[in-house]
Amino acid sequence: MAKDNNTENLESKDPKDENPYNLTGKLKVSDPEKKAAGFTAVKVSLENLIDEKTLLRGGKALFSMNQFTGFDCPSCAWPDPDDERSSLGEYCENGAKALAAEATSKKLDPEFFQENSVYELSKLDDLKIGKLGRLTHPLYLPPGGTHYQAIEWQDAFNKIANHLNELDSPDQAAFYTSGRTSNEASFVYQLFCKEFGTNNMPDCSNMCHETSGTALSPTIGIGKGTVKLEDLYEAEIIISIGHNPGTNAPRMLSALEKCKSNGGKIISINPLPEAGLFGFKNPQKIKGMLGGGVKLTDVYLPVKINGDMALLKALEILLFEFEKQSPGKVLDKSFIQEKTVGFEEFSKQFSKYKLEDLSVECGISVQQLREVAEMLAFKNRIIICWGMGITQQPNGVDMVKEMLNILLMKGSIGKKGAGVCPVRGHSNVQGNRTMLVNHKPTDEQLDTLEEVYGFKMPRSHGYDVVHTIKAMHEDKVKVLFCMGGNLLSAAPDTNFTSNAIKKLNLLVTVSTKLNRGHLVHGKESIILPTYSRSDMDIMNDEVQIISTENSMGVVQASKGVLKPVSNNLINEMQIVCRMAIATFGEKSKVNWKRFHDSYDAVRDDIAKCIPGFENYNERVRVKGGFYLPNGARDKQQFSSSYNYKAPFTISDVPENKLEDDEYLMGTTRTHDQFNTTIYGMDDRYRGVHNERRVIFMNDDDIQKAGLKNGDKVDLFNYDNNVERIAPLFIVVSYNIPKKNTMTYFPETNVLVPIDNTVRGSNMPASKYVKIKIKKHDPKIYDRIEV
Repeated sequence: MAKDNNTENLESKDPKDENPYNLTGKLKVSDPEKKAAGFTAVKVSLENLIDEKTLLRGGKALFSMNQFTGFDCPSCAWPDPDDERSSLGEYCENGAKALAAEATSKKLDPEFFQENSVYELSKLDDLKIGKLGRLTHPLYLPPGGTHYQAIEWQDAFNKIANHLNELDSPDQAAFYTSGRTSNEASFVYQLFCKEFGTNNMPDCSNMCHETSGTALSPTIGIGKGTVKLEDLYEAEIIISIGHNPGTNAPRMLSALEKCKSNGGKIISINPLPEAGLFGFKNPQKIKGMLGGGVKLTDVYLPVKINGDMALLKALEILLFEFEKQSPGKVLDKSFIQEKTVGFEEFSKQFSKYKLEDLSVECGISVQQLREVAEMLAFKNRIIICWGMGITQQPNGVDMVKEMLNILLMKGSIGKKGAGVCPVRGHSNVQGNRTMLVNHKPTDEQLDTLEEVYGFKMPRSHGYDVVHTIKAMHEDKVKVLFCMGGNLLSAAPDTNFTSNAIKKLNLLVTVSTKLNRGHLVHGKESIILPTYSRSDMDIMNDEVQIISTENSMGVVQASKGVLKPVSNNLINEMQIVCRMAIATFGEKSKVNWKRFHDSYDAVRDDIAKCIPGFENYNERVRVKGGFYLPNGARDKQQFSSSYNYKAPFTISDVPENKLEDDEYLMGTTRTHDQFNTTIYGMDDRYRGVHNERRVIFMNDDDIQKAGLKNGDKVDLFNYDNNVERIAPLFIVVSYNIPKKNTMTYFPETNVLVPIDNTVRGSNMPASKYVKIKIKKHDPKIYDRIEV
């Protein structure tokens, strides 16, 4: 059997180390919390500012975050209120942690890297690496080098240009994008790639919500949500499925609270009972700070991992039953007739399903399913919200379409208080895609760019994240440029990805802080430091605005307020422009110097190239920004392929068969992290403290496996006859369906096979991994490649 074992801290794991996987030995488990936020969230936010030595500097900036004249939160993409913003602060605990991390007064200057080798730094865990401080100078790791060293900006751009120009084909380069990149930087970045000659533009959407766009674009004509923030206030029913708002989008809890105060009901569907699904202690209210808070969820369904499709099918069967009992009062027949196609064929499929079988498959009793269906039956202001608990399933595309089927049955889309609401992750991940950061641009988009810029655009589809990693492994991609992010820690199959990165001739990362992705490197590596979202971006002696798009399609200005930590930083847009000038010289058809000197010039070109951005410079300066066109929301106009109607789709219920010693594992984040950034060692909502290497298991499964709560175990995956090992985890008994387990990423990304992907979107299916669990064997390290 082939080996593909854990190298999550690739160069730091020495089998002779007493504790090579940084197990703290201080695990403390308490009862999970029942409500999110409250006074503790405020307290923790202040503690993070103090820890980063930025209480005054960062504390002042907090009051500008998400304000009309301030800067957009660098954390999640949840929208801000259109009309007014709280004077107490429009941010959550995780936003405060993100701000503290980038507003830190700690610095990593060239002397630090002279004193600390890549090897020594790689011995640190991800928390300690992230706490080191802000990068202040461009850095270069030469072939065979042991230490990063300072390099002048122009020398760095010349090295990048030389590598790019020496490639046999433009497709031997790939250009990754993180969600933190502004609209303006994203636009010039994708234009550089196209002039260079490739559509190899993997981005973080390929790992979080590519599934949503893949399902929605051909059905409702737009790959985004169809609701505004105010719609959540007015909804009669909100379904939250595969999502943990208390940690992943805490400001969503305020919207759910308003829905409840207006008489709405909330249905939560998730394998784990999360604090943010049940209650909310609003830190902006005295009752929230000191009282018991607000009960949010009316019905909680603890669905099995990948049991969601069976659950959705069961609800559809029951809605048809209620329609028979009350003709014309459950299904919106006029909407179905006027706005959809394929309903008759869709309705015929249910004869092959039995409600009892679907109940067993999803793990929810028929009585509970009937209760939920009855809640839905006589309401039509229904919103379905989902996260990566849906999008990272092998059949995630089908499940998004199935959720849409329910809304189409009810006519619950394109009206107040109703529609689809994919809850996006990083703050401008949706804007990146709108700015044409896409490995599969459309012919229409490319035709427009050709007309504006006068050069032929590459037409072949490029690599997404998974294909990029495979291409690096096969020596088909030799240069990787990462505009932000931490691709190594975010990607699946850690050892496979690590080995792919090490084959690169050149790895370039644009970053604000050091992360694991800088320490597993190419033959040469360059780090380019840049501004954070909260930093003042000064050009021509004036603080500039950039713009972002939130998860509900609002484009708004963002203006930093903090003095940068170094005078040797340049913004992301200028990094792209200077790379372009160095690479193309006088051959370019684009006036890169014009872009380099003016965000307004970039926005003027965006207005020419992308629908919905007309008069961009004027509209982005309007208080609160502007909404992009959304035909599904605004006009009930759906797919152009179906005469602007929405098709019902038919999908199968998967069979999830496991061996007696197999379990399904999903990866998740703690409350002390955002994406791959670790802020601390606690997951207080789930009652886990001082440790991350834990595996949540059902108590019956623990006993059946001959284990006990607190035991140390090793985790294995054997897909494609490859042994993948994640050693030394601690068993934590938890209220989770039988044969289901949950672990934290990136620690268990090693177990996610590179070929375990979502059908249609090719995203890593990190919420569906078959594993085996064995008692920890100290000799396991002999089987792990270091």
